[in-house]
Amino acid sequence: MPNAPRRLKPAELARELEALPLWALVNNGTAIARSFTFADFAAAFAFMTRVAEAAERADHHPDWSNSWNRVNITLSTHSADGLTPRDIALALEIEKLF
Repeated sequence: MPNAPRRLKPAELARELEALPLWALVNNGTAIARSFTFADFAAAFAFMTRVAEAAERADHHPDWSNSWNRVNITLSTHSADGLTPRDIALALEIEKLF
């Protein structure tokens, strides 16, 4: 794919993840994931709305699910078949929104 974002090298990824200690590598290291817990459904949904707006601005969208007061988010750049700087940037933005 000619315009696919550059996939992070293992050493780069390790450095970047130092700023995201609550995110875990999943899917054989091709994605990062985190679970967020809130007081209730309304707070979880409000968070999802803020994340959705940030994802739209970045044109980079998470895989996620919601069950009452919990939001599970997984980030990966599908076109790169792994993690790219876009995933790290969105994870950092999500942390700010939390």
